[in-house]
Amino acid sequence: MKVTTILGSPKKNGNTATVLGFFEQLIERDHEVNRINVAFNDVNGCLGCYSCQKVPGALGCVQDDYASSVFEQIIGAGAVVYATPLYCWAFPGQMKLLIDRSLCLTAGYGTPERKSLVEGKPAALLVTCDGPIENNADLIQGVFDRMSSFLKYVVVGKYVVPLCMTPDAVPGTGMQIAKKMAEDIVGA
Repeated sequence: MKVTTILGSPKKNGNTATVLGFFEQLIERDHEVNRINVAFNDVNGCLGCYSCQKVPGALGCVQDDYASSVFEQIIGAGAVVYATPLYCWAFPGQMKLLIDRSLCLTAGYGTPERKSLVEGKPAALLVTCDGPIENNADLIQGVFDRMSSFLKYVVVGKYVVPLCMTPDAVPGTGMQIAKKMAEDIVGA
């Protein structure tokens, strides 16, 4: 299976990249892994023009930036993992831009006939945070659930690595969570 991982961290070697790397190493022997780092590529914000809604069955976004490539890779994947640090109880700005633009993965917005180019695709969320999960990483999970429901993903799991201040502090819990992700997503 092809697994596309989307790293939303502005730190190339931070906590999120470390745990995501554990997961990728666990599955790459039997599965194709494709990592996308959105923080270091040109992704513009959504224009709110709804042009994408006029092109059912295809990406219809009028913007020509890296997001189109990301969406094509998501469509072509067997499963998708959104990996992000927690910033102010939510996604960092770089990842939020991509999430806002995800509207173009659907057509028929606001109607019962809404279709999704990723309907039925397994998706997961990986979050790293400095603090605890409770009253800290709960909102981002709710946003992910709503996004997944809107896009008609099948949520495989939401995985939070709490209390990680530096990448060298995540190996124990981070590796356990990476193993659980691998089991849940690809049966490894």
